[in-house]
Amino acid sequence: QNFGLSELHQLRGRVGRSSRKAFCYLLVPPVKPLSVAARRRLQAIESFSDLGAGIHIAMQDLDIRGAGNLLGAEQSGFIADLGYETYQKILKESVLELKTEEFGDTFTDENDGKVEEFVADCTIESDMELRIPADYVPQEGERISLYQELDNMERLQDVEAFRDRLCDRFGAIPLVTQELILIVPLRSAAKRLGIEKLYLKQGKMFLYFVDGANQAYYHSTAFGRVINYMQLHANRCQIREKNGKRSLIIDSVASVETALHILTTIHSLPAI
Repeated sequence: QNFGLSELHQLRGRVGRSSRKAFCYLLVPPVKPLSVAARRRLQAIESFSDLGAGIHIAMQDLDIRGAGNLLGAEQSGFIADLGYETYQKILKESVLELKTEEFGDTFTDENDGKVEEFVADCTIESDMELRIPADYVPQEGERISLYQELDNMERLQDVEAFRDRLCDRFGAIPLVTQELILIVPLRSAAKRLGIEKLYLKQGKMFLYFVDGANQAYYHSTAFGRVINYMQLHANRCQIREKNGKRSLIIDSVASVETALHILTTIHSLPAI
């Protein structure tokens, strides 16, 4: 009853390293006088003891402490079904949708001076060769870890630190890996332009904007800049609409670097 669930998990993890097997004994008073929350913490520690059990411990900790009921049902139930990261993503998207559509007037003052946000994330797909080669980073586990780190990265300063670390540990970065790293600033630029999906395929860039029902977006500065770019480069741009979804196709985009340059150019244009 003196420690939280995460603290108990950390204490247990301090024993045993590599080939050294060890045991952690947690001494507790008789179970009956313990609070319900304390008993649930003990049950969680007993149940989740395998490698990689941290996410299950975190889910149980949320359930025991309580973390609200923001989506209208038991929170832990959603997390169990979707996974913690997916749940967080859906929650963020739902809150952003409410703030921009249903309660746009309410949050006008809060958003003054801030960059407008219309999407919580941008999905990027490509038929280009974007990877960390095995002859550059030989260990498969290390490569997977680097892929995950890139996927979770958002701040541009973290990209520079990641690049420096790769150079320091593995030498000059191959072109296919340099292009892969540029996905991070590309995704950031796309999100700020209200782009939900971005595809780089067959030498073209496909930009899919937020739902047509989101009138706030189509009157925004971000979309005004996109329109300006389309008018300036009408020979390489095609606008399409299908089932209420608008998309823009831009020709002659042979690399991630080129795609990033285009989005950076759009950001620099005045809105019309």
